[in-house]
Amino acid sequence: MNDFVLIRKNLFRKKLRAVLMIVSILIAFAIFGVLAAFERAFNSGETVAEDDRLVVVNKINFTQPMPVAYFNRVRAIEGVRLATYANWFGGYFQDPKNFLIAFAVEPETYLQVVDSDYVITPEMREAFLRERTGVLVGDAVAKKWGWKVGDRVPIGSSIFSQKNGSRSWDMTIVGIFGKRKPQADTNRMFFHYDYLNETRSFGNDKIGWLVLQTTSPDVNDRVAKAIDRSFANSSYETATDTEKAFNKAFVAQLGNIALIVQLVVGAAFVTILLIVGNTMVMAVRERTREIGVLKTLGFSGGRVLRLILGETVLLAFIGGVPGIALAALAIINLRQSLTNFVPGLTLEPSILAIALILMIGLGVATGLAPAIHAFRLKIADAMGRG
Repeated sequence: MNDFVLIRKNLFRKKLRAVLMIVSILIAFAIFGVLAAFERAFNSGETVAEDDRLVVVNKINFTQPMPVAYFNRVRAIEGVRLATYANWFGGYFQDPKNFLIAFAVEPETYLQVVDSDYVITPEMREAFLRERTGVLVGDAVAKKWGWKVGDRVPIGSSIFSQKNGSRSWDMTIVGIFGKRKPQADTNRMFFHYDYLNETRSFGNDKIGWLVLQTTSPDVNDRVAKAIDRSFANSSYETATDTEKAFNKAFVAQLGNIALIVQLVVGAAFVTILLIVGNTMVMAVRERTREIGVLKTLGFSGGRVLRLILGETVLLAFIGGVPGIALAALAIINLRQSLTNFVPGLTLEPSILAIALILMIGLGVATGLAPAIHAFRLKIADAMGRG
């Protein structure tokens, strides 16, 4: 009989107790997997952001508009290599429940700025610049709705209306783009700002934000201060920050996801640690005389220690692996329904690696105390206990 057989038989000596511990660990790792995936998805904007990109928004709040005239003034500031602008559209397809991430953009400069994020071919670029009602659609959106190049689709807005009272704009799909970076989100679309500006019933010549690239990340701070000074004491004061900081602030509106993950998962693991640790102490105490017999038969203290640690590590893996698998299944089921709100929801390999480390850590942490006790236990003391 090898050591693994001994470990397995000792673990399942009391089946109900073992099953309850496994279920507890399974739930803890399922919670960890789902929350960690959400945390990574919410913070993906930080990893996509370029170091030399700045975002300019209204100082009051990024939902407040700014004059489109700011565009020419900003790109004339020393240190600005490229600038563009965009406006949130609040789009939907056919029904307001079918939410779309749609941006009205300055076509030529915007495509230059996002070139490092998305794969937009020269043919797409040319068609988009040529077609006033053209729209570039991410492959995730196209796949969801079954759209293809050449389709003419009505895109509604929950914010704007046309001068004729309609809330729908007819657009022609001129290209379907993919992502150049793994973290980039293709669950979005871009169309001409001028098309929106000329037809909407209010908010003319106003934009939501400016995005610019500096000549070097080293000049970011100087450029940001110069921009904000230029519009100080105006009716539309600005706040300029790096793209990474802007994306982080945007996510922060939903709450501190990282802190939520740490608190919820931490509470679950501490609880599991106490339950499993206490149970293992009791299990080893019950087997005190057996440990004495094993040592009498020639089992060294180190081997006994490894047997008990192996038992707790095996327990952590038997509960943890199905827990992560359950989390993956939950994420697959949630991904489609939440794609507009939490794009890029997936169980990344790095999360799996962290989960494996946690399983080993949980096993060692819960088994270390009883294993050391068994290691130090003398044969005479073990055999003398009832």
